[in-house]
Amino acid sequence: MITEGPAAHAASAHNLVKRYGTRVAVDHISFEIVTGKCFGLLGPNGAGKSTTMRMLCCLTSRDEGQLEVLGRDPDREPRALKQRLGVVAQDINLDLELTVRENLLIYARYFALSRARARAQADELLEFVRLQERANEPVGSLSGGLQRRLQIARALVNDPDLVLLDEPTTGLDPQARHAVWERLRELRQRGVTIVLTTHYMDEAEQLCDRIVIMDEGRIIRDGPPAELVHNDVGREVLELRMSADDRFRLGQLHLPAANIQVDGDLVQLSGADAEALHEALRRAGISGELQAARRATLEDVFLRITGRRLRDD
Repeated sequence: MITEGPAAHAASAHNLVKRYGTRVAVDHISFEIVTGKCFGLLGPNGAGKSTTMRMLCCLTSRDEGQLEVLGRDPDREPRALKQRLGVVAQDINLDLELTVRENLLIYARYFALSRARARAQADELLEFVRLQERANEPVGSLSGGLQRRLQIARALVNDPDLVLLDEPTTGLDPQARHAVWERLRELRQRGVTIVLTTHYMDEAEQLCDRIVIMDEGRIIRDGPPAELVHNDVGREVLELRMSADDRFRLGQLHLPAANIQVDGDLVQLSGADAEALHEALRRAGISGELQAARRATLEDVFLRITGRRLRDD
């Protein structure tokens, strides 16, 4: 793990543990979140990422270990810390009966902003999320994507130093997802630290400077997205559907530069050059129906190290 000095860290954890009865949800994890960067928490259902988020934003106390967020202990100083946090929950939790602007103005009062300051902040944030023309409409009339953008604006009312987003684009169409991404990139450019959980691997690749992948409460990978892809998969992936005979023959073939994954009749070979792998198979007399020859992605890493079986919530 790269360390850059305590002043460079928006948050740090050492041997962090959280239990629910006999179940260990978070099992002795350690990480550092660099100020002004986007930090991604990834993992299958039940991996411990949401519990970790809840500890970061003062909603759940830890059982063991050390945790510091913006220089404070979330368990000992939750009130002071919450003043400096912005939180975007997975579920839409806006007041649907109020207008877009009223949602921001009322939320601003929780942070003791003056009426004048709250109005100015609301105007600035509505412009930031491109909702100024919908300011006087009831929130219930907005699409899911627009509601999510408003939820992000609301989380920024108090000018937070750290923004935590739990699956912020779940259920959104591609255009709405990209609109949210654009706003998050702008936040990062402003120097705001972002912590993000997501099940969309392309989202993590697009937004995150560093990623932690969790499974069964533990950290199993940690690093920049491109580095994780290069180290675990390689540069390119070749996908073919093969007969049982060809899969058997493939198992006897020595391909020193390839990683091989088999899922039923679908075979994935990854390495530096997908076309070179395909040519090596043809020379060996192994046929197959070509499905794709493509760039390796973070999703390849995720499936390789966490498996393909479905997890319960």
